Amino acid sequence: MDMARQRAKDPGGSGTRQRLTARDWADAALAAIGEGGLAAVAVEPLAARLGATKGSFYWHFTNRDALIEAALERWVELRTEAVITEVAAEPDPAERLRRLLRNGTARSVDDPLEMSLLATAAQPRVAAALARVTERRIGYIASLFTELGFTEDEARHRGLLAYSAYLGHAQLGHAVPQSLPAGAARDRYLEGVVQTLLRPA
Repeated sequence: MDMARQRAKDPGGSGTRQRLTARDWADAALAAIGEGGLAAVAVEPLAARLGATKGSFYWHFTNRDALIEAALERWVELRTEAVITEVAAEPDPAERLRRLLRNGTARSVDDPLEMSLLATAAQPRVAAALARVTERRIGYIASLFTELGFTEDEARHRGLLAYSAYLGHAQLGHAVPQSLPAGAARDRYLEGVVQTLLRPA
C-alpha cells in the first residue's frame, strides 16, 4: 500500500477520515507514474486509490498539470535531496560514493518510477525535472571526487561515469535483471565499480 493511501485510511477505527494533503496526492501520482507512466495520472482513478472525492483534488490543485508538477517536485525531494542528506553525515567522500552507488542501485531495481520517467522524457515537464535531477546528482558526485583531490574537470568526468553506471544498472535491473549479479557477487561488483572510479588519473 502506498503512503498516501495508508494516510487516507482511518488510523484509529473511529470512522473519521484524515484530510488528504497535497503531498498525499503527489505521492499517489508518483506511485501511478511508476506503475503506468505519465498517462496513469488521472484524477478519478487517483481519487479512488486514495478513497477520496474529486473535490479533495480540486481543493489542492487547479488541474492535472499542477498535480504532475507537484509529483515531480516530490520525486526530486525523495529520490535526490533525501538521498544526498542520507549520506551527508559520512565524513569520508569515498565511503559516501560507495553508499550512494550501493543504496541507489538497490532502490532503482525495486522502484520502477525512475525508468517510467526516463521513458516519458519527451514530455516537457518531465524533461525539465530529469535535467534538474541529473545536474544535481552528477554535480554532487563530482563534488565527492573533488574532495578526494581530483581536478574539477576530472571530478566532473568521473561524476558522469558514476551516474552513467547507476543508470545502466537501473535499466538492466528492470529490463534484464538476470544479467546482474546478486548477493555477495553484487557487492563485489559494486566495489569494483567504485575502485575503478577512484583509480588515480
